[in-house]
Parts: sequence; structure tokens; C-alpha cells
Amino acid sequence: MSAEQVIPFISKQRITPFLTFCGNAEKAMNYYVRIFPNSKIVSLRRFTKEDRGVEGKILNGIIEILGQSFMVLDMEKESCPAFTWAVSFYIECNDDAEFDLIFDGLKADGQVLMGPVEMNDFSKVTWVTDCFGVTWQLVLRKFKS
Repeated sequence: MSAEQVIPFISKQRITPFLTFCGNAEKAMNYYVRIFPNSKIVSLRRFTKEDRGVEGKILNGIIEILGQSFMVLDMEKESCPAFTWAVSFYIECNDDAEFDLIFDGLKADGQVLMGPVEMNDFSKVTWVTDCFGVTWQLVLRKFKS
């Protein structure tokens, strides 16, 4: 199945994060597929000359990261909102290897806001803003319940 095919969006999630990028949504989608294990691009639809938007950029895309669907869109730079760390994505990692793999990928060309540190019930906690300005909180519990 080609990622360029339009696939109906059917999800068990009632709430789906929707990320608006400033012309680099496709680059971001490919980046996240590389950074996160078991992640994939589900669908991709580009703006055409009939659409309002930059032809060839992403009108809507769906990516799955660790089982969570995200929708993405490209917007013209003059109208594009900036990401802020006030909204972040919280991920409970399964083990040290997964934590380290994701952290190392996200911090490359990004910015570590905190950690990794040990805190309360967590052996590792970090906040990192990736190279696209999206902020992630990674945690690894000391003891799984």
C-alpha cells in the first residue's frame, strides 16, 4: 500500500492530536517514523492546484506513533502557528533501551528542557523539544504495575 493513497481515517481513538506544520509536515512524518519504533505513515494527501494551500504540500496526513494516531497538515508560513512546550506528548517507555532510543532521536537537533533525571516513581524522566518544535515527555517507571 502506497503512503500516497487516501485511506479513510478510522480509529478507536475519540481524540486525535492534530499537528500543524509550516511546510515541513512530510519531513516531520518521516522523522517520527525513524525515531519511534513500530511507527508508520498511514496515509498522505497532498494539496492540488484546486485546493487552498501550497500545491504538493500535505493537506492531511496520518501517522501512527506507538499505536497513537496523529494527523498532520502543512500551512503557509505567514499563517502558521508556532508549537509551544505548554502542550506536550507524554510517553511511558517500556524499558531503558526504548527510552534511550527515543530520547536520542528527539534530542538530535532539538532541545533538552529537563533531564533525564530520576524522580519519585520514575527511574528516568525527560522533557525534550524536537527539531520541529514539538515537545515530548518521556518517562520510565521504576516498577511496572
